[in-house]
Amino acid sequence: MDNTKTRREAAALVVVVFLLGALVGGLAMHVWTSHAYSVPKVPHGPDQVIQALSAELNLSPDQLKSVTAIVDETHTQIRALYAPLDPQREQIRQQAREHIRAVLTPEQKPKFEDFLRRLDDARKKEERR
Repeated sequence: MDNTKTRREAAALVVVVFLLGALVGGLAMHVWTSHAYSVPKVPHGPDQVIQALSAELNLSPDQLKSVTAIVDETHTQIRALYAPLDPQREQIRQQAREHIRAVLTPEQKPKFEDFLRRLDDARKKEERR
């Protein structure tokens, strides 16, 4: 009887140590992967750049007005620089879409078209900014 009780306690201890090891290992893996694969958040688009600058630099209202004008003008100049390439970029995009359609099954094609519609809608919203 004493031997059976000792064995049960030893087995329980092994199970507890195993579970704690799995728990600590899983937690350590989560922390490591979230650190190793984390991508720094970089502002995208003029509005986000302005918000980030305002928050990080604690800009005064006058500074915010000046920085907003500078960022907006820079964005306008960059868009004007790339505007002549828009038709060529669109042609390349359409060719890529045709190549993708060629490898899809008939069941996948409607889903792809829906995906493209959402992508194009998001792109149009981004261009309006």
